[in-house]
Amino acid sequence: MTTTRVILNFPWTSSEKLKGDFFQDTGVTDAVMKIARKELREDKSIREQSLEQLRDWLHKNGDVENVRTDDLFLLRFLRTKKFSVPMAQQMILKYLNFRKVFTHLIHTLDFMSPSVLKLLNGGYIFPSPIRDKHGRRVIIGFANHFNPAEHNSSDMARLHFITYETLMEDPENQICGLVHIGDFKGISTAHVACWNPTDFLRIMKWGEQSIPMRNKEVHLVNVPSTVKYIIEAGKSMVSKKMKERLQVHVTVQDLCRKVDPACLPKEMGGTMPMAEMIEQWKMELAAKRNLVLSSSNMRILSDRGIVSRNGTDRNNNSTNSNSLGMETITGSFRKLEVD
Repeated sequence: MTTTRVILNFPWTSSEKLKGDFFQDTGVTDAVMKIARKELREDKSIREQSLEQLRDWLHKNGDVENVRTDDLFLLRFLRTKKFSVPMAQQMILKYLNFRKVFTHLIHTLDFMSPSVLKLLNGGYIFPSPIRDKHGRRVIIGFANHFNPAEHNSSDMARLHFITYETLMEDPENQICGLVHIGDFKGISTAHVACWNPTDFLRIMKWGEQSIPMRNKEVHLVNVPSTVKYIIEAGKSMVSKKMKERLQVHVTVQDLCRKVDPACLPKEMGGTMPMAEMIEQWKMELAAKRNLVLSSSNMRILSDRGIVSRNGTDRNNNSTNSNSLGMETITGSFRKLEVD
């Protein structure tokens, strides 16, 4: 199939002049850097000082090993935490621990793995190559493009994580953030049953704290009443900020009132066919494939440095919160099965 290369941009970049050394220092245009200054308090001095402090901390930290120390990797944490170095340090530890705890789900982060590639080609999840008016990439997921008879929760988790890891290698995505769209049309009990409730709980509870992304909006559409139990249970695991950023729409037409249709595939009212979007995304995946794979060498040797939101140690917090959360999640799974 022949595809047309689309430049990943947004309205003001077409006339934006790149400023030599400035662009080389940041990898982004001045328009994007204005967002960084306004929303993240980022400037050259803060950036350089923060990177130096993070590298020094990693060098002295005996609880981690083989952690990447390049600017782009460390900046994904600093930007997510608006250049609070202590908070970025905590997120690095939680990110490494997340990868360790869920090794059984997110092992071998290679989009060329046969089962993952099949899921990708089927259109389960992919980002649009067209940015919205705020410069954000829009990640689109179709639940009914996941076949529970052919795939398992590991295939699903790996493709999600590969998507996020690849997108976070782009400084524009780190700064501008991401929009998530999930179409739940055709979802069934079999889709939910492929998940272990414990894994589902932990991912919902730890994902926001552990994966360095600026999640600006989450839109869900065609959500059947039965799945709303799971969504409500999941919302109990995330921050107030994320709850406020989640919107549920009855139809795709309703969704298009909140999201620029130009960012959507043709099948949802946009102009570019989904298959073409996926082919362009595969080119991005191929370009970053070795970098994503190399990150598997990073390790956390002890989680003793991880502090929970309420300031207690990780183990005490996990035990108390998980027991309550498990009741909510497991009850929702059972509710879905009954209905």
